[in-house]
Amino acid sequence: MTDLKKHFAVIGNPIHHSLSPQIHRAFAKENGLHIAYEAILSPLDQFTNTMHKLIAQKLSGVNVTLPFKKEAYQLATTHSSHARIAEAVNTLEFKQGEMIGHNTDGIGLVRDLEQNLDIHLKNKKILLIGAGGAAEGVIYSMLEKKPSELTLTNRTIEKSNVIQKKMDVHAKSFNVHLNVIEIPKCPHQYFDVIINATSASLSDANLNIDHKVFHEGSLAYDMMYDKETSFIREAKSRGSKVSDGLGMLVEQAAEAFFIWHHIKPQTKSVIESLRAL
Repeated sequence: MTDLKKHFAVIGNPIHHSLSPQIHRAFAKENGLHIAYEAILSPLDQFTNTMHKLIAQKLSGVNVTLPFKKEAYQLATTHSSHARIAEAVNTLEFKQGEMIGHNTDGIGLVRDLEQNLDIHLKNKKILLIGAGGAAEGVIYSMLEKKPSELTLTNRTIEKSNVIQKKMDVHAKSFNVHLNVIEIPKCPHQYFDVIINATSASLSDANLNIDHKVFHEGSLAYDMMYDKETSFIREAKSRGSKVSDGLGMLVEQAAEAFFIWHHIKPQTKSVIESLRAL
């Protein structure tokens, strides 16, 4: 009997913690689709070989997580606009001999902020902490929403300056003031949304940001999920609203699901069930 299931996977290193299989299976069940979705551990120096093996197995699509998003960008034969601007790919679509690279991270973040948390970014002042792939992958999607200001900061400020130069042309096209500041020690600026896109939360390291950056009326958002980080604890102690990145994870998965299946899944029940766990 022929296996009519479409097969998908998420690739990363490490990968055992990934919730992607659970999320995509839930989306498929909700929409009456019969799919297979597994987590694949790729050796750090074998991403391309791992991908070619999966292509030979006729996979329909692949999600890519750390640390392979840049390699996936290089491997893709064509790119969506979001992937091209971020120079990173988290979703691969196989279509008519092409390997199309997408980046759904920024879309996931913005949807979580606006649809789930009711924080609309238009005319808001945003502070983005971090200058790695996680930060770079979401900047364009935030600029599209036309905040009044997007301020970048990072422990290594030179990295923020590089991103600012690269993204400034897009910021100007949306009439957004994009600037860089040193990690705030005594901030006089008011920020409506403060986003932690650093890897510090993995080890719960302190970001050395002056606690005065947090205040009642602001939202502190940590892309890390499944743990209360020092960033979140500090923000809570100052009266800020807080959120982790679980909603972003589900929303970026929903966009990947739409790319592959042309169906927009409901996300609220999936977020709620994962939170309950």
